[in-house]
Amino acid sequence: MDTNLPLSFTPAVGDLPFTARQRSLLSLAHELGRTRFAPRAAQWDETATFPFANYDDLRDAGLLRLCVPEAHGGLGADYATYMMVAAEIGRFCGATALTWNMHISSTMWTGVLADGIAMTDAERTEHARRSALHFGRVVNHGAIYAQPFSEGSAAAAGRAPFGTTAKKVDGGWRINGRKIFASLAGAAHYYGVLCTEDKGDEHPDARDTLYISVPATAPGFSISGDWDPLGMRGTVSRNLHFQDVFVSDDEQLMPRGIYFKGAQTWPAMFFTLSPTYLGLANAAYDFTVRYLRGEINEATGAPVQPGERSVKRRMFPTKQIAVAQMRIQLESMRALFTRAIAEARPNPSKDERMRLYAAHFSVMEGANDIARLAIRTCGGQSMMKHLPLERLYRDSRCGSLMLPWTAELVLDRMGRETLYEAGERDD
Repeated sequence: MDTNLPLSFTPAVGDLPFTARQRSLLSLAHELGRTRFAPRAAQWDETATFPFANYDDLRDAGLLRLCVPEAHGGLGADYATYMMVAAEIGRFCGATALTWNMHISSTMWTGVLADGIAMTDAERTEHARRSALHFGRVVNHGAIYAQPFSEGSAAAAGRAPFGTTAKKVDGGWRINGRKIFASLAGAAHYYGVLCTEDKGDEHPDARDTLYISVPATAPGFSISGDWDPLGMRGTVSRNLHFQDVFVSDDEQLMPRGIYFKGAQTWPAMFFTLSPTYLGLANAAYDFTVRYLRGEINEATGAPVQPGERSVKRRMFPTKQIAVAQMRIQLESMRALFTRAIAEARPNPSKDERMRLYAAHFSVMEGANDIARLAIRTCGGQSMMKHLPLERLYRDSRCGSLMLPWTAELVLDRMGRETLYEAGERDD
């Protein structure tokens, strides 16, 4: 592949001055999505089963190690590159992009993000040794990491300590607790669990959050519950239970206390759910354009073949206006998104942080707005399950519910942090 040639498609993030590496990765993601992920997407949704076949393709393409540093055998992609590629995958299968994010974030947090978190020399040495173990599992064995947050409390939003606890014992940690909405449940080889260090007192503190990998085969670890949600059904986000689960010291994904520092230092670490939904917005827009141009067979959902009769609806002004509205919103979302990923760094300025929040809210809510317009514009046929719009609509509605940055919490953060500077209080 000649990486100096212009792309033959417009990526989900728009037409940007990509590097040669970014063009190559975007082309790879687009081709996998177009030929493999999109044809299978309805299957995972209908059966609420994990997209194992897609993960085989991601593994074979080297994309499970996308953000593993090159020194450890990975592709060494930076934050912005990952976000671009994730949006392209989300364009073809939301469940694959969303769960891939959980895996990639596990490698990104321990890699490029950890590089920007202040550590002592001893902590840095400890982290380098342990992260090499986790990177090796991904590179050498194709391991998949999950990243369970939610517990049904305020902890995942950063407003309380996690109820799942880890108590220091000889040679490691003893973990007890429960996680809900745990994407990749039953599919991951390791679960990167956020938990609170149990220091034996009655005063748990969010500053004592630990980030520890629990092997799927660990005694005392179990998975329960059904998964029959509105959308994102292929994530199979069931409940995880930890009953006196022992893990060794080397399973720590970050040294003690470093996750809390990272959450304060790198707010963009919580923005990585957004590219999936930018991809879904593109998918809804793309479908609408092809449908109105008569390029999709309404009976099968497949592209119209040569000699086959097509039905065009592009000549109606109401359809043209709706497409224009969709394009305006999509361009606005892209502009905020690409600005935010370009600015992502440790300790951002207040304006950069506000743009990050604004980008997240705009994408999460805007994806469903575009899907809503798509269904209304394409008409009654678009409700049918042999066409992808009803799935895109359901998947897109779920984004603004996802912790730690739900749409409500983002609005709350933006309002509070706009009106109050750090340390300010009302008398």
